[in-house]
Amino acid sequence: MSDFYKKILDNNKKWVEEKLAVDNDYFKDLAKGQQPPLLWIGCSDSRVPANEIIGAAPGEVFVHRNIANMVVHSDMNMLSVLDYAVNALKIKHIIVCGHYGCGGVKAAMGNDSIGIIDNWIRHIKDVYRFHKQELDAISDENERFNKFVEINVKEQVFDLAKTSIVQNAWKNGQELCLHGWVYGLNSGYVTDLNVNIDSNDQLDEVYQLKF
Repeated sequence: MSDFYKKILDNNKKWVEEKLAVDNDYFKDLAKGQQPPLLWIGCSDSRVPANEIIGAAPGEVFVHRNIANMVVHSDMNMLSVLDYAVNALKIKHIIVCGHYGCGGVKAAMGNDSIGIIDNWIRHIKDVYRFHKQELDAISDENERFNKFVEINVKEQVFDLAKTSIVQNAWKNGQELCLHGWVYGLNSGYVTDLNVNIDSNDQLDEVYQLKF
């Protein structure tokens, strides 16, 4: 058994003991069910832990993560998480959180083939194409990279709003607000991109579904 593998098993035992020392019913209470107010759609990057960033305890955040925090209309994994969060858990907020220095976004700015992930990166490239004029006008590469991260988050928030799952919740009068954030790896702070959507009135008419 490797030292790392043994360490994480030992860490689990230590964590359980620490929790029980404070509250003997901690895990019994967690096992009763969950009612988180928030769905977090974030990047798979190991440096962006959803709960820790916002100081949330277990049971407070329902989480979906993928490369570059994408909302792809044909991704059944993401849609299944979204449907359960909205219709079963009745969450009230969805945060799409990207991060500066995102490898997936960086890859979408270039032309190198990485492997099967190329097919996923193509969705991010589409975002660049939609905003090519604005992005190409930024001469500083790092500044352009940061702007692309922000634009990608905003587009994913709007893609969330376009789903029938979210629009049906709004039609039924369910309280649900979508938000876009970017996390700074070198600072620990999140930036609210001020893209906060709580009805399909904020979408182009062609995306407003009639039920």
